[in-house]
Order: sequence, then structure tokens, then C-alpha cells
Amino acid sequence: MFLHALATAVPPARYTQAQCWDIVQRSDARARLARRSRLILHNILNGDHGIATRHFAMPDIERVFDRTPDELNAAFRTEAPRLAGRALTAALAQAGIEPAELDALLICTCTGYLCPGLTSYVAEQLGLRPNAILHDIVGLGCGAAIPSLRTASHLLAAHPRATVACVAVEVCSAAFFLDDDPGVIISACLFADGAATTVWRATPGPTGVRAFDFASLHLPEDRDKLRFEQRDGKLRNLLDRSVPELAARAVGRLWHDRGPRPVSRVVAHSGGRDVLEALAPVVAPHSLDASAQVLRANGNMSSPSVLFALEETLKSGTPSPVAGDFWLVSFGAGFSAHSCRLGPA
Repeated sequence: MFLHALATAVPPARYTQAQCWDIVQRSDARARLARRSRLILHNILNGDHGIATRHFAMPDIERVFDRTPDELNAAFRTEAPRLAGRALTAALAQAGIEPAELDALLICTCTGYLCPGLTSYVAEQLGLRPNAILHDIVGLGCGAAIPSLRTASHLLAAHPRATVACVAVEVCSAAFFLDDDPGVIISACLFADGAATTVWRATPGPTGVRAFDFASLHLPEDRDKLRFEQRDGKLRNLLDRSVPELAARAVGRLWHDRGPRPVSRVVAHSGGRDVLEALAPVVAPHSLDASAQVLRANGNMSSPSVLFALEETLKSGTPSPVAGDFWLVSFGAGFSAHSCRLGPA
């Protein structure tokens, strides 16, 4: 399948890590934390851990750790369609496509639950046809963008004349939780909000890029190392200290089995500074600079992050028959990892 557009969106509210520390300082939740937990927060938010700024869609972010589950769910229901709609509108404009021309909309997310899903809200918001295919992909965590693209490729194989949009959107601020678990504390310091949209057809487009050779790896024995759980009615992220090593091992297995075609660029999900440092020797000598730039400017946005990194990579050129393909890789809850190639059309 062929890429016709790629667009990203972040909420307008932007905070430095130092400003995030100030928010924690003023929050009643801080008083409930042990001294060790407060020190971890201080050290991460006031040090250089690969993130300079983050964007949050949650209104009145000062109260985020004291909101009820109902308030968090209501914020997700309002903000996630709004953020997804911005990214989708920009991508359709980039491709010169009217919303009514869109045959299928796929949206992946893990930071909130709606039934009907986000596709229903976004389809109404943009004015998609009533018979457009709407498909929600929930529960794949940070790795979800690439499995969503794989689903789009199967849809296009069945309907070669279709136009398909894939949106990855996360309102991580609707899933913020704070207690004395180190993984929960680190999550609150890493995650942020964002959305990315790609538009695909079965015929070549203006980008000159096609996606193919999808692969996935699932390691359920490590499921509890990275997943959401429900605590007091809220989503609580479990983040084990072994995640960078797990990510490196999983990505290494996909990298080993990638096949003989040359690769010119590796585009990875920017999970965090320690994750990128663990991945670097696995894909060496390829640079992960684009992923690091996305992390620094936006934090870990979960599923959209790898597409933000792709957008950054495409600024310096597209895949070519001479230099080689781009290799996309994402990973997350499960524990799972996913990859695909982007090559010249």
C-alpha cells in the first residue's frame, strides 16, 4: 500500500519538565507520596532525561492527579476525538481528499475506552459517509500504530480502490496516576498527548513511499512488565525497570529476521531515553536521532510517537532503491513489538 499523507497534532498546552514539577509541587497528591517518591519526581523533572517539553489535552492539568474516574473518562471523550480530528483534517488536506471520499477510518488508542469507539465521534465530526468502514483498535499500547497499518494493508488488498486513514491518538494525561510505585512515578514524568494520521491507497501517491513486510512479536510471559491495570477505577500504568532491556531484545529479534533488503534509516518508537539507549546498539550503525528529537519535544506520546518520528525522518528524504528502505519499529504492552518497511514506490 502507498502513503498519500502524514500529519501530526499536539494539544496547544505545552509545559516544560520544570513546569510539570511545579504542578506536582502544588498538587495535594504530592503530600501522599513517600519521600523517596518525591525525590524521584524531583530528579527526573528537574534533570535532563531526554525530554524538554510535553503537551497535555487535559483541561486544568493542575488537578489531574485528583480527578475522579468519571472526570478522566469525560475528558478523554472530549479531547481524544478533538485531537484525532485535527490530525485527520490536516492529513486529508495534505492529500487533497475530502472527508466524504474516505472509505475507511481506523483509530488506535489505549488511554481511554469509549463504546461506540473514537471512530464514531471523529466520523461525525468530519462528516464521513454513513457507509464508511469504521474500525477501532484498542489495547495494543505504545506499539499500536504499526498493527493498525497492517490492518489497513489487508483492507486495501480486499478493496483496491479504497482510501484508508489510520489515526493513532493518545490522551495519556487522562490516564495519569500517582502513587509510590517507581514505574507509576516514571510514567507520570514521561507520557504526553498527541495524534498522528496516515492516509493510504493501493496506488502510488505524492510521497513516493509504500509500506510492506509487516512483522510482529508477542511475549505474553512478560505481560506484567508493561501494561495498564485498573486501580480505584482509574488506569494505572505498570512500568517495570526491565522495559528498556525487553524492548531491545524484542526489537533485536525483529531486526535479525528483517530479510536481505538494505535499510537506510531506522525509525523507532521513542519510548524514553533509557529505551533509546538500549536500542542503539541493536540497530547500529543506524541513528535514532529522529526518535530522540520527538522525545525531547513531545515526551512519550505512546502509539503516535513512531509516526512523529517518521514525519521527522521524511524531512530529510524518502527511501530510495540505492540507499535502502526505512525500517519502522514500535513496541509496548503485551510485551509486544511490531515492524514494517517503507520503500520507494
